[in-house]
Amino acid sequence: MTAPAWLRLWCGIRAPVSRWVYLASGVSLVLGKYLVEAGVIRGLGGRWMTPLEFISPFLSTRSSLFEGLPDWLGWAVFAWNVPFVWIAVSMSVRRAVAAGLSPWLGLAVVAPFVNLVIMALLSILPDTATQGWRPAAPGDESGGLEADDVSRMLKAVGAAFGVGAGMFLFTVYAINTYAAAFFLGTPLVMGVVAGFLYNRPTPRTLRGTTRLGTVVMLVAGGFLLLFAFEGLICLVMAVPLATPLTILGAMLGKGVADSTPTATRHLLAIVASLPLVAGAEAILTPLPEYCVLTTVDIDAPREAVWRHVVSFPDIPPPEDWFFRCGIACPLRARIEGTGVGAVRHCEFTTGDFVEPITVWDEPARLAFDVREQPDPMVELSPWRDVRPPHLHDHSLRSRRGEFRLVDLGQGRTRLEGRTWYTFDMHPQGYWTLWSDLSIHKIHRRVLDHIKQLAEADRPAVVTR
Repeated sequence: MTAPAWLRLWCGIRAPVSRWVYLASGVSLVLGKYLVEAGVIRGLGGRWMTPLEFISPFLSTRSSLFEGLPDWLGWAVFAWNVPFVWIAVSMSVRRAVAAGLSPWLGLAVVAPFVNLVIMALLSILPDTATQGWRPAAPGDESGGLEADDVSRMLKAVGAAFGVGAGMFLFTVYAINTYAAAFFLGTPLVMGVVAGFLYNRPTPRTLRGTTRLGTVVMLVAGGFLLLFAFEGLICLVMAVPLATPLTILGAMLGKGVADSTPTATRHLLAIVASLPLVAGAEAILTPLPEYCVLTTVDIDAPREAVWRHVVSFPDIPPPEDWFFRCGIACPLRARIEGTGVGAVRHCEFTTGDFVEPITVWDEPARLAFDVREQPDPMVELSPWRDVRPPHLHDHSLRSRRGEFRLVDLGQGRTRLEGRTWYTFDMHPQGYWTLWSDLSIHKIHRRVLDHIKQLAEADRPAVVTR
């Protein structure tokens, strides 16, 4: 079955893109995307997302819109955005060629701030008569395994791996940042490099090219795990983000190799720009603070709940797979002193949170700062002790927290647990999905334990 023409135009790599097609597609897709997202937020949260909030590159501008909404919504929004990213990049690359520019200029649409300028420029520039997107016919692709095919694959994978390794060493160890240029730009460019070199000068099949993109990610991930740069947990978390970008990049590299006379040196300029973008991002990107709220209703009065909030005995061993994989798991809490200035110690499997009390409003509110914190996880690895920089430097840093006890009447209490934190890994729209999940799991384990203890004490409190 042949795909509709509009689908081939938006999602394919063969159809050329004129100025008016690019403009009309962009306007219709942006409008449709905005109406869907604004409608979902309005329906679930009763709030309306303005157009300025929609186009803002700052996550903090839009994150407040998701407060109090279902946890699954963040993951749904991530999945929803993937095809739009591909359409924007694919059409921008083809449109740049039609405008007489380098196709690699279209890759800039993944960069915040710059993307709006690039898309406006591509919508304004007229089509050129001398250069265009001239795709190879499907029959021109070689499907068999030629004598030099393995050699070409190895060269393509090696070149892509070199890009990834260089960016990893530069961003993580030289400038000490986990930038979006590393997690977004690098997988995309690695795929582009592999796909371009594999299909130049002889076009290869699209299926073989997409497989090549997968191989590139497997090689990169295996290297990080084998040489103890990263553990298995972090690699698994990165897979949903990096793998699709690498595969889509490989498809894009094939499209450029098949359809334009672009020289390899033009691609080198894109590769060289990655460290510059990462460096600028490390200087200019703000670090917003996030808040995670988890609640539980307890069939006990606030007085019974309060004393188990302040400190509690051992929590039973975790059954949740999340904690069994090595994520820091709460064990017990104890306190030294009473009132403001007391110090609460919340013991985890990876160490202790040291929490000086800042508000002691018995039995309504207990608030604290976080003075010390342990590692957020123990990495799964064939090596005994793997401590990548994002664990050692606490890229995920808890700032403060609180418990609020709300009287629901009839001897019932709503216990609210909040944690404020910062996360110095980008794109934060993706990584905070994992951090929010982790903090919610920790909250839930603690709150459910307090609920069980308080409800077990209820008869003694009521009859006192």
